[in-house]
Amino acid sequence: MEIFLIRLLQFMLAIGLLVLLHEGGHFFFAKLFGVRVEKFYLFFDPSVWKWDGSLFKWKPKGSDTQYGVGWLPLGGYCKIAGMIDESFDTEQMKQPEQPWEFRSKPAWQRLLIMIGGVLVNFLLALFIYAMILFHWGDTYIPVKDMTLGMKFNKEAKALGFHDGDILVGTDKGAFKDFSADLYRDLSEATRADVIRDGKQMSLTLPGNLNLLGMLKAEPSFVRPLVPAEIDSVMADSPAAAIGLQKGDRIVAVNGKPIDSYNEFTDQIGVLEDMMTAAVTPDDSLKIRTVSLVVEREGLIKSGADSLAATSAMVRDTMSVALTPDLKVGFFVKSLAGLYPPYTREYGFLESIPAGIKYGWNVLAGYVGDMKYVFTADGAKSLGGFGAIGSLFPPMWDWYLFWKMTAFLSIILAFMNILPIPALDGGHVLFLIYEMITRRKPSETFMIRAEYVGFGILILLMLVANLNDVLRWLGYM
Repeated sequence: MEIFLIRLLQFMLAIGLLVLLHEGGHFFFAKLFGVRVEKFYLFFDPSVWKWDGSLFKWKPKGSDTQYGVGWLPLGGYCKIAGMIDESFDTEQMKQPEQPWEFRSKPAWQRLLIMIGGVLVNFLLALFIYAMILFHWGDTYIPVKDMTLGMKFNKEAKALGFHDGDILVGTDKGAFKDFSADLYRDLSEATRADVIRDGKQMSLTLPGNLNLLGMLKAEPSFVRPLVPAEIDSVMADSPAAAIGLQKGDRIVAVNGKPIDSYNEFTDQIGVLEDMMTAAVTPDDSLKIRTVSLVVEREGLIKSGADSLAATSAMVRDTMSVALTPDLKVGFFVKSLAGLYPPYTREYGFLESIPAGIKYGWNVLAGYVGDMKYVFTADGAKSLGGFGAIGSLFPPMWDWYLFWKMTAFLSIILAFMNILPIPALDGGHVLFLIYEMITRRKPSETFMIRAEYVGFGILILLMLVANLNDVLRWLGYM
């Protein structure tokens, strides 16, 4: 429950900040061009019964704007006079046009008002990335330093990769760290460079691998190889009950030899699949009872009658009943424990262009991956509020919070500029049409388009949040 609340608080704080600044961008340009802003709200305030839906509202003396907080935390809005928006205020549009209304302003001014929110979100993301680099620097583990190499799935091995290969780069450039960018480069590359048995060599790739398939595969296309060597054991766990200890190495699970922690987790995944067929508690216990072959350093006498002994690796077979969620209760070293992280520090002036470059790369990667949304697997990968909230760390970490906030700001900017009616991009599309043809779309058309766009957004929101529910229930 505590983890849920921490993530919820981070999610609400990030979304609240981004929505306020997004709407503030519209507000700034509207005021700059003398357009009246009637309402400025964080969250929506649909009326309920006789209540107007406002948790808080305030209108300064002499101001045309009412500020408030609504009860429905799905975003926010800036109600601009003389504009057809999500408020669907058609009565105002029937009145004579006023000089302080949106519709009376030149098209270029209306265009700036509409892109104001997207512009603020994009600039905010670049600013946050720059300040992250300035304050924390850029810390990562270089892929070339992962001397234990990688584990590959069968699809990757069919392309010529071998377990233990150290990835170096592709024809698109050298790899930096192990991230989604590495997968993205491999999916688009026609050549991959690796170090195998101490020698650098190149593999030919098709250049059009399915990125989503690479990420969703079980096991995934490539993972850093992690030894199946125990680093610590949880108290009162199955591992503690059978006497596992630091330094022990697991070399087989249920009679199947394994060479890494990666393969250990793969075998646990096989058990998870088997658990779906368990009907009775006895069925579950039978599946959860696992045979482990453990290798540890021990002492072996030099001879039958000798007191001398030598150190050697000995093996022992142990039977352990895993927890109902198939946990053994031990930890292995993290990547940071296996390899020393590298940190590049930035001065204030250095951080600005570096932050801009970082943010632009994030945006380019996100835009490039959008093509997968229109596939069956891509639609299943859509996530709602639950999926977004789960991206925040389970403990409060300002570095991860600001990094996630910047990423969400990039997403908010991009999603809002899509040419969908009811989004900023839809209004921008109609304004560009007006600037080219010198004709305004009719108010009837704009109202109908707003309804269509609003319906599309509601449908997308339902699909994304339904996916969250199905994942939580275990159906996806």
